[in-house]
Formats: sequence, structure tokens, C-alpha cells
Amino acid sequence: MHVTAAASRYRFKIFALLFFIALINYIDRGALSFAASAIAAEYHFTKVQLGAVLGYFGFGYLFGSLCGGFLADRFGTKKVWLMAGVLWSILEIATAWAGDLGMALFGGSAIMGFAALRILFGFAEGPAYALMNKAIAHWAPDNERGMALGIGLLSTQVGSLLTAPVAVTLLLLTNDWRMMFILLGVMSLVAMVLFARAFSDTPEQQPAANTAERLLISHGQAPEPAGGAPLPWWRFFTSRTLVCNALGYFSFLYITFTLVTWAPKYLQDNFHFDLQSLGYIAMIPWSGACITVLLGGRIADLLLRRFANLRLARNLFAALTLLLAGGCFLAIPWMPSASLVIVMMTLGNALNALVNNVYWSVVIDVTPRASVGTYSGITLAIANLASIISPMLSGWLAQYYGYNAMFTATALIAFVSMLAMTLLQPEKKLGAERVGPLPVSRAASH
Repeated sequence: MHVTAAASRYRFKIFALLFFIALINYIDRGALSFAASAIAAEYHFTKVQLGAVLGYFGFGYLFGSLCGGFLADRFGTKKVWLMAGVLWSILEIATAWAGDLGMALFGGSAIMGFAALRILFGFAEGPAYALMNKAIAHWAPDNERGMALGIGLLSTQVGSLLTAPVAVTLLLLTNDWRMMFILLGVMSLVAMVLFARAFSDTPEQQPAANTAERLLISHGQAPEPAGGAPLPWWRFFTSRTLVCNALGYFSFLYITFTLVTWAPKYLQDNFHFDLQSLGYIAMIPWSGACITVLLGGRIADLLLRRFANLRLARNLFAALTLLLAGGCFLAIPWMPSASLVIVMMTLGNALNALVNNVYWSVVIDVTPRASVGTYSGITLAIANLASIISPMLSGWLAQYYGYNAMFTATALIAFVSMLAMTLLQPEKKLGAERVGPLPVSRAASH
């Protein structure tokens, strides 16, 4: 059935909307790193204490990602995302008074105020990427999944890149780190209004998606196992593929959070960049990743179409990329200048982003659509231990062993995750009566 010519293209509006909301999500979470020096000076935080402030987000994010996927499977993606978005916007605004709150309510401890608000903030932001994966599972035919995930996941890289100029510009214009958080929170609330007007959970619920587009999507997706009922959460841990995939994704997030939380202060401390210079210098490590996160999805789709081999498109592709990324971070301590350090950061991060698509594709590969939200959430929760470990471990290493130890640890984690990705069995779909290669979608044969 050839319906492509007559099909509407509302799914691309959905993909763009997913990118936009996740972009806002990432800028909001990363802004604290650029206010870190001012906050540390005001409240007299050490590197270890500052690492704790940056890491508290991860505790909430872990549970938010886990709960968000489950709630999306139960109540729908749109409802959960709206509730989460409004909550994280309000908490972003409240961060302006986090230290004062701690001083007033927690026995004069400013750090406890930041702990409370950042944990809640992380919980509110946690569902975003599990919700994105669930939306793509409903809106993208199989042969567009890599591209759709690439667009959505580009938000991580563009968000990290734009956080520097956005945060620094707000800091310089207002000369007040508190006002930066207030303005970012207000902008997030406006974004959620736009999301509410345009998003639908499925093509069937969206009048702007015509019948031809709905058929294009449904005929382009591999058939579900008989029954289509959600699998129990514990089945996730019976799948070697899902567990190893989550460990692989841990490496991606560890590298990302190391750069997001500590790279700005590292550049300030080691190379004495001022705040204005940091506004563009801190963008550079994310520049290549903005390209490779899209390229990775296209490469994965191409490998799957060309060879019809999921292990080649997932295992080999991911393992080789992680090997190269780890090598770049291992080399940073040996670089003799700021320019070469930034080059290695940029290359390592670009390679890290190249494989981002694979982690989310694997969840869709092996999980029935009725459980994609829950299993995406579990994957994200396991991997997001990195959002706790990375800032805290990096702060501890920087305090007692220097920043070079921080990058060496990052490289070692990439190598361990590389080994985990070699153990995937992405052709084995959970809930299928027969184990075998993933069927080639009808859309892919057109």
C-alpha cells in the first residue's frame, strides 16, 4: 500500500515539539553550573560541597524517570508531561531562594535548601526522555525511528550548547544569579502552554494527522506480540539486553553530566576564563555533538536497512564508538594547552553523542509498545545513577586528586560500558512467542 504521497506530516511537528520541550528541560537543569561560582562564593561551598549541590538533582531525576515512564503507560504521555513541566518550571523559579530556604528551615544550612529543591526539581524533570521515547514509539514508523530519536535527542546536545550563552547572558544582563532562575522558569511555563496546544499521545488522537499518515505509521511498524498487554516491570531484569543497554547508557550520561556540571568550573579554575569568555568557550564541547547525535540515528537506520542485522546496528556500532570516546577523555590529562583540551572534549563528546540513539532504539527493539514507557523509565533510572555519581565523584576527585583524575575516571567508565554493549541481543523481543530476527517493517520495503 503506497500512501506516503497523500499523507500529512504532522508526525514531524511532534518530533520538533519533543525536541523543543526537551531542549527547555536541559537548559533549565544545566543553568546551575554557570551560577556555581557565584553560589559557592556566597555560601562558602567547597568543591566537594558544590559537587553535592550539583549532584542532588540526580537523586530526584532517578525516581522521576522511573515513575514518569510508568505513569505515562497508565495515564498517557501528554498528561504526565504537562504535570511534570509545570512543576519543574515552578521549582526552577524557586531555586532562586534555595539557599535562603535552607538557612531558614534547616538550621542555617544553605546546602540543605539546595538539596531539597534540586531533588524535587530532578524528580519533575525525570520523566522527559522516557516520555519522548514513548511518544516516538507511537508516532514514528520503524524506518523513521532513528531519525525521530535523533531529532529528540539532539535536545541534549543543543541544550547543553545553548545553556552557556543563555545562562551567561542572563547573568550578565541582570547581574543576579537569582533572576536567571526566575526568568528561565517563566520561559518554561510559556513553553508548556505551547506543548499543551499541539501534542497528542497517538496519531489517532490528532485531527491534523490524516488517515493516510496514520496508515503510514501503523503499516511501518513491526507487529506487536499477540495480546499487546503491558509486561510486568520485573521482566525488564530478565532481559540481558535491557540491563546491559542501561549500563551502556550510564556511560553516555556520566560523560554528559561531567561536562555539564564541572566543565565550566574546570575551565575557569585551570585556564582562568572569565564569565564572559565562558559564554562561548563552554559551547565548543557541544558543537560536534549537535551534528553526531543526528548522524548516529541515520547511521543506525542505514546499517539496519543495508544489512538487516540488529547486532551490527546496535552492538558493534555502540562498542566501537564508546572505545573511541573513552580514548579521547583518557588523553585530556596529557594535553599541553587549553585549546587541545577543548578539542579532545569536543571530539569525545561528539563520539559519545553518536551512539545516544542506540540506547533508546534498543528499548523499542525489544519492548512491546504497551511497556515502552515503563521500560524506558527503568533504563533511564539505572543510567541516571550517573547524574548523582558524576558530579559528586568528580567534585571529590577534583578536590583531592585534581581535575585530571576526573577525566581518567570518565574514560574508564566509557570502556566498561563498551563491554556491556557487546552483550546485547536486540533481536530477542520480550513477550514474543518466537525468538528470532526483528521483522523488517513494511514501510522500510517501499
